[in-house]
Amino acid sequence: MSDGDPPLESGGHAGPPFDPERFRREGREVVDWIASYWESLASRPVRSQVAPGWVRSELPPHAPEDPEPLTAVVADLDRVVVPGLTHWQHPSFFAYFPASASSPSILGELLVAGLGVQGMLWATSPACTELETHVLDWLRVLLGLPERFASGSAGGGVIQDSASSGVLCAIVAARERATSLRTNSTGLCQNGQPLVAYASADAHSSVEKAAGIAGIGRAWLRRIPVDDWGRMDAAALSAAMDQDAAAGRRPFFVVATVGTTAAGGIDPVPGVAAIASRHSAWLHVDAAWAGAAAICPEFRAALVAGADRADSWGFNPHKWLLVNFDCHALWVADRAALVSALSMKPDYLRNEASDGGAVIDYSDWQVPLGRRFRALKLWMTLRMLGAGALRTHIRSHVDWAREFAGWVAADPRFEVVVEPSLALVCFALRAGDDASRRLLDRVNASGRCFLSHARVNGRFALRLAIGGATTTRSDVVAVWQLLTDSAPP
Repeated sequence: MSDGDPPLESGGHAGPPFDPERFRREGREVVDWIASYWESLASRPVRSQVAPGWVRSELPPHAPEDPEPLTAVVADLDRVVVPGLTHWQHPSFFAYFPASASSPSILGELLVAGLGVQGMLWATSPACTELETHVLDWLRVLLGLPERFASGSAGGGVIQDSASSGVLCAIVAARERATSLRTNSTGLCQNGQPLVAYASADAHSSVEKAAGIAGIGRAWLRRIPVDDWGRMDAAALSAAMDQDAAAGRRPFFVVATVGTTAAGGIDPVPGVAAIASRHSAWLHVDAAWAGAAAICPEFRAALVAGADRADSWGFNPHKWLLVNFDCHALWVADRAALVSALSMKPDYLRNEASDGGAVIDYSDWQVPLGRRFRALKLWMTLRMLGAGALRTHIRSHVDWAREFAGWVAADPRFEVVVEPSLALVCFALRAGDDASRRLLDRVNASGRCFLSHARVNGRFALRLAIGGATTTRSDVVAVWQLLTDSAPP
């Protein structure tokens, strides 16, 4: 600061951007704030109660010229930011699918930020790459996935930010394998044949988005019908692929979903794999939510069936495995097509280790060049909680969901609209869609819980997805009591 500069506000961040002693003091304050926030969650409304535009109206129109103290920032965090949040870690958050977190994972995220690693190449931080490879091998074994996904095979695992990126990387690799070209004149065809992708009608919207981004075109994604349990109709898939092939089109990519968003449906992956194989199509298994339950042996058979014939398989540890967002684990059986499609090394990134082929450069396995050290929080969660505690976490939620479904079935006003899937229950009022929609609006408006909805077998259904880090059985009991009190007699 020069003599002519105005004095800094007391407590502002004068001096270098990183002052170890100051960081120790303020870091303790931030950790205390986070701990207090978690302690207060149950007393807060689950969803934000603010009107659109309120948060921005409470903030100054311009960034400050002079530094402000942490106390001022935290005051606005409490006054403006927290009221504008929907509390995904609330024990009564039952909407969508869970967004995990845990103390070890949060500490891992803090360490990632503190280390400030850019792990795009092995050479830029060997531990960043090798820990990721190693922890994904651990996770592969815990899930019971086949050896073809092990790092010592032709394939291996990589951490993406989300399942959306996982399916995008898979479709780009499939396109590469189908065309054996980096680019072509249209981005769509090989020898004049349009490339065609397939997924169930209940597959995640990221599949259609990926088809558009990859240059396949959303019109060339075939949505295959599902049965009453939300599972892909394998016979309809076979007919669609055969019809496209007979018409001179190239079936090249199939997504099988293990745990659909609407109802938790599990596609018949072994049958889908056999059909995809007939057309040499890439099979990607999207197990974003349900895949975590495969760490429990009693759930594994249904969740990993057919994985031995899949080209890629992915799930989100950040959904149900107590790792905070973002962390998607993606395995491929043969990395060659993925690396061929995504590798790009200008001269300034060339190095002896990469050129020698002795290391993995994970920037070749993803769309962006830069990489965060996501493996650290996954590694810390597995180490500091242990697989046994994670299994207990998942088993408890499945047990409570079964119990909840029993309460629904026993109340003549309600019905379960599809067989519960793990910790997901879809239910409705027998009085019809309008009554069910009004009930959902009432219970969500109470602020005491948050449920979402889906269209299941043509009906409006309420979804109760159990999976929160702080959720207990008493929270499930409480939401059922609220539902029964709010439902018409």
